[in-house]
Amino acid sequence: MIVQNMQNPIAPSLIRRVAGQLRRRVAPLALAVPLALGLALTPPAAAQDDPDRVVARAGDIEITAADVAIAMADPALQLRDADPDERLEIVITYLVDLRLGAQAAMEAGIGEGEEFARRVAYLREKMLLEDYMQGEVDDAVTEEAARDLFETTTAGVEPEDEVRARHILVEEEAEAIAVRERLEAGEEFAEIAREVSQDPGSARNGGDLGFFTAGRMVAPFSEAAFALEPGEVSEPVETQFGWHVIKVEERRETPMPEFEEMREQIDNFLTRQAQQAVILGLREGVEIERLDTDEDEAEEGDD
Repeated sequence: MIVQNMQNPIAPSLIRRVAGQLRRRVAPLALAVPLALGLALTPPAAAQDDPDRVVARAGDIEITAADVAIAMADPALQLRDADPDERLEIVITYLVDLRLGAQAAMEAGIGEGEEFARRVAYLREKMLLEDYMQGEVDDAVTEEAARDLFETTTAGVEPEDEVRARHILVEEEAEAIAVRERLEAGEEFAEIAREVSQDPGSARNGGDLGFFTAGRMVAPFSEAAFALEPGEVSEPVETQFGWHVIKVEERRETPMPEFEEMREQIDNFLTRQAQQAVILGLREGVEIERLDTDEDEAEEGDD
């Protein structure tokens, strides 16, 4: 493999550059809560239409649409890969088991201890923060905000030159010279690549590497490729991977990504930005005093 900085080869180079600019605009912060907080437990709108509608019954246990919606949004159930009917069946069964288990636990007195009360208080505070943060995220992640961010981010991004090239990789210079001679005799580049190239990733495609910018390839390879015009074939080029014969098929400037191509990454950026703003706003003026430091422990030991 000759790619120096391998990323998703399907994504255009400019999308990666714009995405990189978005990542750099979010300063890394040691937040006290996960940045994804507040996104997982938002009930789907369908359940909010009639939340008290009973969708299943097991003895005296009734499962409502709201119960199902909350469980559906619980990432711990790992329902993403199940089809809709299967998800519903899993969730209803889980909720019945949950109620049965909770009833058994209460009968055993498990909910009466101080430790249990502390855990409930923790979960209540966590859910309150989740709902509060979700409201802030909903206000921040709008169509207008997304388009404004896209325009300001892409305004400073200049297109780069790209080439689409094929190559044939062999171990020895003599083999590369022999490949050149076969090409000069009229054999097809793609056919020779399939036959002799030792780059398995591209050989099956006739040596085709797709479009790439100069920075994605090791320097000797990149310099040789970008010195060629479409249809031209290089002399043998040596890199740390072996000897290459390169053919350039096309040249172009990287296409500017469309707004919809970047929308998911932009929304993720706006979400993280809103979450950071919430936490930093709450922390403002608050000083954390550590009472469990090594100095305190050392002083206790001296006593």
